[in-house]
Amino acid sequence: MQTPTRLAVIYGSTREGRICDRVVKWLTQELVRFPQFDIDIIDPLDFALPVNRDMTHPEIDRLAGRLGMADAFIIVTPEYNHSFTASLKSIIDFFLEPWQGKPVAFVSYGGISGGLRAVEQLRLVFAELHAVTIRDSVSFAAPWNRFDPDGRLDNPADALRLLDRMMARLEWWTRALVTARSDRPYAGIERRASFRPAKDALSL
Repeated sequence: MQTPTRLAVIYGSTREGRICDRVVKWLTQELVRFPQFDIDIIDPLDFALPVNRDMTHPEIDRLAGRLGMADAFIIVTPEYNHSFTASLKSIIDFFLEPWQGKPVAFVSYGGISGGLRAVEQLRLVFAELHAVTIRDSVSFAAPWNRFDPDGRLDNPADALRLLDRMMARLEWWTRALVTARSDRPYAGIERRASFRPAKDALSL
């Protein structure tokens, strides 16, 4: 029997009346179908994070602990002005090591693009943090009337198919990277590679 791995689902919005609540409810209800993951829901509103980036603040330590225990992440993100939210960027930028060598998947929502422009920008950010983003994602265009308050989704067939594919890829990367980090912790890798150019290259 495989040991469950820890999957953190992170809210990407802190706005009043956010649709993110409904999308996260839908997602967590569906994640019950994937018992290989232990789910941890991380909502920025549950943390009194400092605005001045005081890294000694106890809430920073508490959030760092939750992120550090995760083996994988799903970011649930809206799209605002062709990008993701300032609150999500703040959470990401507080930390480095909790993201390193771990897979990140995305569930997005927004207007006609379904939040995919926010996801593409998040891929660039997580690449800088040495995380691995999952190619497959789930997106909802014009989600305002598709979810009821309890997270039930209208016409869910397409979304479920996309979620199943994303979770299959996420599980593969999670297990591969858990093994890799166990064999050699990512934080211990030399930050600057040393190499000697080949003789032939010197003459180019």
